[in-house]
Parts: sequence; structure tokens; C-alpha cells
Amino acid sequence: MTAKHTGKKVALVLASGGAKGFAHIGAIEALEECGYEITSIAGTSMGALIGGIYAAGGLDRVKDWMFDLTGSKVFGLVDFTFSSHALLKGNRLMEALKGRVPDCNIEDLNIPFCAVATDLKQGREVAFRSGSLYDAIRASISIPMLFRPVEMDDMLLVDGGITNGLPLDRVARTGDDTLVAVNLEDYEWDDGEGRTVSPTQKFSPFEMLSRKFQAGLNALSNNYISLTYDTISILMKRNTEMALRLTPPDIYLNVDLGEYGSYDYDEAEAIARLGHEQMLEKLGTMG
Repeated sequence: MTAKHTGKKVALVLASGGAKGFAHIGAIEALEECGYEITSIAGTSMGALIGGIYAAGGLDRVKDWMFDLTGSKVFGLVDFTFSSHALLKGNRLMEALKGRVPDCNIEDLNIPFCAVATDLKQGREVAFRSGSLYDAIRASISIPMLFRPVEMDDMLLVDGGITNGLPLDRVARTGDDTLVAVNLEDYEWDDGEGRTVSPTQKFSPFEMLSRKFQAGLNALSNNYISLTYDTISILMKRNTEMALRLTPPDIYLNVDLGEYGSYDYDEAEAIARLGHEQMLEKLGTMG
């Protein structure tokens, strides 16, 4: 896709996608290497986590920690809950992040930032542009049935991917910026001008818990868990397709992650490398 603007300011939109979101790190670094200045960010789920940490100026510190994650270290972040609503509390992950980048108010960030979550009580999208950065991130990453929902101001908040997995309409614009979107999906998108983006990814962001545990979950095929995740995945895809049609980005990268899936949290560096390489290639083809 050819950019409509030639300026170096970027309004960056980062999609949801679980561990596939590590590709956002590489994409951001590629933009910076090519001389682009990221002047605003909006993100959902993992896109909100990476985008928020970047806006707070701590991506380098958190990146080193993420790249050092092994299977055992990832398991060490798991805090199971006996709740009937979810498997994990999510507190250990937030504390690990806060230990590297202190919490702050979104409105105090140098880069305007927006995180998207979903309110189950009212069935609506919630856009966080103020308040605690980590409260917003925690709400945005609350994958249904995996992370415990966040109760806040009479809302019950879960993953923003359900309502807006690629929040193109939520990023702040300056008028002379370039709208850049980084997606992590595995479907074709007709941009309305006869051009089709067709990545080769094999896994949806809400695949059954993890490929690593798939053998033990085969018996759950076609039960309510798998059906719920399949339904959520289809909903997310359709919502993102509509978002792309309503607010087409100037630069659109749908990262091809090959065999890496949404729960490969111990493959952060390899996934980020793919985001970096493909963003450089995308920018290179634009001259």
C-alpha cells in the first residue's frame, strides 16, 4: 500500500494478538531506524501493552526482560485463580512490568496513548486516555476465560480485541502524520481498491490456550471452550476488517509470523525480529 503522506510523524496503531504482539517491538524499532517519529499510539491487548510501555519510555528495559523469558520463567508469571470466570489473576505480570517501568498516568505521558478494552456489562468498547497506565493495560489484555476480568467504575472489563482489535479510530492525529497500522492476523483483507492483503499466518489470537498444550486439549474439541474461542476469533476478524474499511491506514503491515502463535511467550526475540524485518521491507518498498 502506498502512503498518502510523506511526513515522518507517525500515528501508530498496534493490534491484539497475544505473544504475536512481540512483533510490535521490532516494527517500532524499524520505524525509528527509518527516521520516523512516533507521535501517538493506540493499541489493544498486547498492542496496548507494548504501545503503553513505549509511550512511557521503558520499552528497552522491558524488551530485554521479555527476550530473556524462557518456558520456566513464563510459568513463573502464572498466578492461577480458583475463580469460575478465569484461569489466571494476571497480577504477577503487572508487578513484573511495574518493577521495570513504574506506573504513571496516561495523560502525563510524552506521547498521547490510548488503550482499548471491552465492558461486558454494557457491551461496549472502552477507550482509556487517562488514569493509571497499568490499569488500562491490565483491562485491555484480559482475554476472556484466561485472565480475570477487571472491575472498575461499575464496569467489568475484558480484552479490547472483542470490540476493536485494531483501534484505528482511537489514535490521536496531528493532521500531518502518517497513520501506520501493525496487524497480526491470518485473513485476507480487500482494501476497497482491488488490492488484497493475504498473510500466511496459521494461528488466530484466540486459539485453544496454546499449541504447546494442544495434545492435552484434544479431548475438548467442539466443547463450549473451543466453540467460545472460535466465536471470539471470528468476531475479532470481522471487527478488524470493518475498522480497516472505515479508517484505512496509510501504511499497513500484517506481520507474517509463520509457525509462531499467540502463546509462544518464550519466543519473544524471534517474533520481534520478524516484525522488524517485515516493517523494514514494507518501508523499503515505499521508496
